[in-house]
Formats: sequence, C-alpha cells, structure tokens
Amino acid sequence: MAKTALVTGAGSGIGRAAALALADEGYAVALVGRTASTLDETVGMASSGAGSMVPFACDVTNADAIAGLFKAVEDRFGRLDVLFNNAGTNIPAANFGDLEVSGWQKVIDVNLNGAFYVAHAAYNMMRRQDPKGGRIINNGSISAHVPRPGSAPYTASKHAITGLTRTISLDGRVHDIACGQIDIGNTASHMTEKMSAGVPQADGSMKPEPTMDVSNVAKTIVYMASLPLDANVQFVTVMATKMPYIGRG
Repeated sequence: MAKTALVTGAGSGIGRAAALALADEGYAVALVGRTASTLDETVGMASSGAGSMVPFACDVTNADAIAGLFKAVEDRFGRLDVLFNNAGTNIPAANFGDLEVSGWQKVIDVNLNGAFYVAHAAYNMMRRQDPKGGRIINNGSISAHVPRPGSAPYTASKHAITGLTRTISLDGRVHDIACGQIDIGNTASHMTEKMSAGVPQADGSMKPEPTMDVSNVAKTIVYMASLPLDANVQFVTVMATKMPYIGRG
C-alpha cells in the first residue's frame, strides 16, 4: 500500500514542488490550499506514473474546516504517513512602530494558528491509526533564527514554529510521531520575485539577494520523509549559498 502525505499550500511554490516530488516517489498526496483551481493545476503537473494526487480546498485558518479536512483525508486514504505543514503568508515590510494590528493578525493567523490546527489534527490522526505514528515536517524559515528589518509578524511566527516543532517532537515520541523543521532561505517563488529589485538590509539599504531553485527544497522534503521513524532530521537549513544569512546584520 502506498504511503500517504498531506501538503498544505500545495497550489504554488514550495508546497507545489514538494507535493509533486512526493508523488514522484510514489506517495498518495493530499493537496491542501485555499484555491481549488491552483490545486487542480498542481494535479495536472504530475508526472506519468506518479502517485495519486487528490485536491482538498480548505482555509488553514478555519479550525472547523481543518477538522473536516482530516476526516475527508482519513476516509479517502485510511492513514497519514507524512505532513508537510507548509502554508504561510507575509505582509510588506514595516517598521515595528508602523505595523498595523490587522497585518500582525493576518500573518499570525496563517503562519502560527493555521500551522497549529493542521499539525494538531495530523498528530491526532497519526496516534490513533494502526500502525500508529507518522512524520510532521514544519516549514520554518531562516527568520526563525535571524530577522529581516520590518518583519515582526513573520519573524515572531517562525520563532513560534520552532517552539511548536520542539514540543511536537518531544510529545510525539510515545506515539512514534517524528517532527522536524525545514528552514528555507530565498527559494525562487512569487514571494521572492521582488528580491531582484532589492530587499531591506540591516544597514537601511536596499539590495538584491540571490535565490535558489525550489527543487532543492523539494528534494530535502523527500529525504526527510524517507527516513524510518526511528530517525529524524530535527532541523535543516536550505538556502541560497550567497544570500546574507551568515553575517546578517
């Protein structure tokens, strides 16, 4: 029986690339995102002979919708082996004093609350299935270690994801649930297109930053997912080699 994976934010960028890579490895993949049409596009990009891909349109900020999603996934696949908890958002950079409360709430609602709803539902499905266990991979960021200027909501959310990863990893041991985190730096996507025009730097300047191909992230997700449950990649950073991370600030 094919292993199953669920990927949030699967309608574009990192989520799409990871979902396609997992399908190429034979996983049956549940694709989750807000927009049905972009999920359908991901399905249409699957290689011949890839594992099945089933789209589920769902807003990760709606806890009730997430509960319904996991019931549908359990009904369809019977179990869940891997979650890539990837959905995220951001807002334009703003000095902390100029930050709007609505902007803070938007980022925290998706990046932290949504990540919790999804991980919590996956954890409970994994601990009750037979055989029990599974793997949760949270999408952190290099911002889980070092902030950019004007990035309070995003940075705070990604620091919180690290705390979530550590506690799930610890609590999950008794249920054979492994939890790790991938921290990504400057993957070329719609979120990094503006980097070619310049990104705020710690010295107040605007400079373009190098990016890397999203396939590097997808390959890492596949590797993390491939490990037996008695082994875990706890944290891994995948980044554009020449981006300002080491020495930032």
